[in-house]
Amino acid sequence: MPHPRPQRILTNEERAFVRDMPLLTYHRALILGIIDPVPCPSPMSEDEGAWVREHAWPRHFDDLDREYPFGFYRWEMCERGTCWNCRSNRCDICIHRQLGRPDRDSNIEWVLNPDGDVIAKFIPRPGGEPCVWWCRCPCEKTGPLPAKPAKPAPAEPDRSEQVPAARPARSGRTAGHGQLTFPGLP
Repeated sequence: MPHPRPQRILTNEERAFVRDMPLLTYHRALILGIIDPVPCPSPMSEDEGAWVREHAWPRHFDDLDREYPFGFYRWEMCERGTCWNCRSNRCDICIHRQLGRPDRDSNIEWVLNPDGDVIAKFIPRPGGEPCVWWCRCPCEKTGPLPAKPAKPAPAEPDRSEQVPAARPARSGRTAGHGQLTFPGLP
């Protein structure tokens, strides 16, 4: 059951923006699937969204949302992108293949009060079904496992031109038993 929206391909500018993320934040974004979020059509323009974030959002959203290149609180589960395994060319262990369905993650969103405390489970669909994340990679999520990518053979070092490294010269004079002394010190 692939998702109707395709995998998003980042532009060169977006790739540069993502590369500038701190490494720990990058890894969290990979796990959350928000390196390449696929936005739902919105009735709001980007400028209107920026106004809402500036004037209507609770302040506790700001710090976390600013850490991620495309925001954090702006994406529902169904807008998440490619899983970290597929992004690493390991479609054989796609996060949604692991249990063969999109509920690999709990897909739970929470309603928070102005202080950031959880007050309710968020169910955006009228029938009560959750908004789920389904990895955007076009790989098969069911059936036989795709082949595990072959590891490249390690290159043999060229030993014909290797020269033994010279030992660094020691500063100071050697006292007994390999201990160094420094000029001017007892």
